[in-house]
Amino acid sequence: MYLTKEEKQELFKKHGKSTKDTGSAEGQIALFTQRISHLSGHLKTNRKDYNTERSLVRLVGKRRNLLDYLMKKDILRYRAIVKELGLRK
Repeated sequence: MYLTKEEKQELFKKHGKSTKDTGSAEGQIALFTQRISHLSGHLKTNRKDYNTERSLVRLVGKRRNLLDYLMKKDILRYRAIVKELGLRK
């Protein structure tokens, strides 16, 4: 796979509360962002891979839903994760 176990733990440690905190909104958003960037790179070389394109669109939708949830729940955490990950909006 494109992301090893240690890389995932580091990602959750950086954006979540701990390495085992895989359920927090920030951790999930960071993981989705990592996967989105990986799939975007894949699609740049494989333009006709429509299954990957479909899964990329679904991931973007899931990330958007989590960001909307976080914005409604706690605007400060939302602003922090958007700034950390360099997302627009």
